[in-house]
Formats: sequence, structure tokens, C-alpha cells
Amino acid sequence: MKNTTYEVKNSDEYLSKARKVIPGGIFGHYKYAVRDSGPKFFSKSEGAYFWDLDDNRYVDLMCGYGPSILGYNNPEVEEAFQLSSDKGNTVSIASPVMVDLASKLVDMIDIADWTLFGKNGGDATSLAVMIAREFTKKEKIIKIDDGYHGVAPWMQDESRPGIIPSDNQHILKVKWNDIDQLENLLQEQGDKIACFISSPYDHPVSRDNSLPEDGYWKKVTSLCKKYDVLTIVDDVRAGFRINLKGSNVTFGFSPDMICFGKAIANGHPLAALVGTNELKEAAERVYFTGTQFFSAPPMAAAIATLNELEKVDAPSKLKQYGEDLNNRLVKVAQKKGFNLIASGIPSMPYYRLEGVSFETHFKWIDECVKRGVYMLGYHNHFISLAHSLEDIDFIENAASQAFDSL
Repeated sequence: MKNTTYEVKNSDEYLSKARKVIPGGIFGHYKYAVRDSGPKFFSKSEGAYFWDLDDNRYVDLMCGYGPSILGYNNPEVEEAFQLSSDKGNTVSIASPVMVDLASKLVDMIDIADWTLFGKNGGDATSLAVMIAREFTKKEKIIKIDDGYHGVAPWMQDESRPGIIPSDNQHILKVKWNDIDQLENLLQEQGDKIACFISSPYDHPVSRDNSLPEDGYWKKVTSLCKKYDVLTIVDDVRAGFRINLKGSNVTFGFSPDMICFGKAIANGHPLAALVGTNELKEAAERVYFTGTQFFSAPPMAAAIATLNELEKVDAPSKLKQYGEDLNNRLVKVAQKKGFNLIASGIPSMPYYRLEGVSFETHFKWIDECVKRGVYMLGYHNHFISLAHSLEDIDFIENAASQAFDSL
């Protein structure tokens, strides 16, 4: 692999055009990925790759922030989507594919007795909290400090623009893996707390990811049951990457509700909330909807996605690939005199250069991107089933050159 770097002139020009008609040019979580030397807009995508407006190809280690678990434009998924689309998209009544997908999830997910749908992960988490409040008749929510569960005002920090203190007045925070802190909070306010919501493991931004300590989740669920507090797992990011029955199965516990999104339909907009029979009547009473919630083609795409994941035992393949990638990157870093930390689960690795400044870490990421490996300096990455062994070779070579540039 030659030591060549990409130019992104067309991306830069389009960003200037975008800023005239869109606040900031690129908004939401995508705006934080914008770097001077990197791509800003894609022209096409296929498998494990996307191309920018300058026709530079990137091995994509973000997978659209997680949705592309099978790879972009997976033929089975796209065929299912198109066949459903030919019959109708958002129609005045629901498609039976909704029932088929709900049945699929109930059969597949360990704790699931029912399913409801939305579009984004934040739909599922917000709906779960509403159901918890309706069921328990309590109002407060416990979350992990720095835990992310969507952009609803109740979940954003009050320091952010547009958020007011009252948005967070019923939010209580505890540190990850700190059972004593959770127990003390439940002892003090358990009669006011409706639910505890957390990802199956801690994957914050700009910090090493952390798995649950032995017995953590069993202690959490036991304490929550003691105080009549529901347990909600936000599996939006990690869902179907750790265990197809729900990440909780791997970590040995049973929550009351699980939120899914991202990978559920391989990039087509869909989210799902599953729960136990005990909560079914409360779930029916809660009003939460959206104009596009009943769009049929993404549901057909989801069934195809889940079928494909089952065929190949996706979590084990993703884990094996991620471990190989991590080991290769750690070794090449050592050869170049750096210490690369790969934390979290192998299919969603978070990378950090130990013993250097954050600026140096970002510089290494930028140099990888300029050589055709799309990564971010502050977020966990994602592996897809479309990534190949040849891609690992390409990534390793690009990373090696990136270290040389430092």
C-alpha cells in the first residue's frame, strides 16, 4: 500500500454550500465527525465501504454509527425492502408485516412477550420510560452518569442549549458498576423511582468502554425488584452484536424491557421496544406514536436482517473479526512505539492512544482517515459482516503509515 493521502476538495466545497442553507452545514451527531482533512459527504456505499464526493474509497469502521451490521446494500435486505415498498409504504392502515416482525422478535428475544415500534433508538427509550411510569405510578428515573439514551430533553444535560433545569428534575445519576451508590439511592428514594435505564455495558464518548463487573447486573435487577423499580436495557447500540437473544443473556440477567434500534433493519429507519407480559396492559395504555412509525418496508427489511444474522451466528463472527482487528492494531502500534488501548466488546471497539495527548490521538485518527480508513477519535467503532480479511490488511497498513506520520 503506497503512502498516499486523500484530497477532499469536493467535500469541502459542498460543506460551504451546505452552511448557507443548513445551520452549521452538518447537524446532529454527524457534525462532531467533521474534520478539516476528512470527508463530509458520501457519493455511494457498498458492503464495508463508502466513497466520498472526490471518489475516495473508505473502509468504514463506523457503519453509519452502527446500523450497517450486514454491510451496505445487502441484497437480501434490499430485496425484502423493495418487495414491500412495491405494495405500499406508509398507508392509512397497518401492514401485516408489522405483526410478522413483532412475532419474530418475541420468538427471538429472550424476555420478549410483546413488541412496539418507532423510528429511532430514542423513540424506544422514551416509550420505555413512559411505560415504566405508567406501570409503577412513580416519576423518577435512574441513569448511568454520562449514559446516552437519545436526545429527548429528559435525557440531555441541562447545560446544553435549549434544555432547562425542569427537564432533568426527575433524573437521578449513578456511576457505572457502583452497586453501593445504586443501593443507597434506592433506599433513599425507591418509592419515587420508576425505572433504572442503562446500556448493557458502558460505552460513553471520549472514554474507555467498560464491561459490567461479575454479578453486577444480577445485583442491579435484584435491588430494583426489591424497590419495585423496572429495569430497562438500552440495547440500541449493542443490540444483535453481543447476543441475538438480547445482550442481557450474555451478561446473565433478565430486564423488564429492552430497547432496540440501529442494526435491527441494516440501516433502514426502525426501532423496537420489547417487554414482559406484566407490562403489556400499561404499554397498551401509553400513547406514543409518529406518522412514519407504521412504514412497512423497513419492517420487511428488519425481518430479512434478523434472518441473515441468525443464519451465520453473527455475534460470534463479529467478535472473532473484532478480536483479530484489535490484535493487529495493538501490535502495529507497539512496533511504532505507541500503546493503543482497545476497550469494549470486539464488535464495537473504542480506541485510545495511551500516554499521549488527546490531540495526538485525534491526529492519528485523522491520518488513518486520510489513508482510506474511516474512524472517529471520540466514539466506539463498529464491525460489519461485510468486512473482510483483506480489509484488516488495508487497515493495518493505513494505521502503520498514520503512526509514522506522528
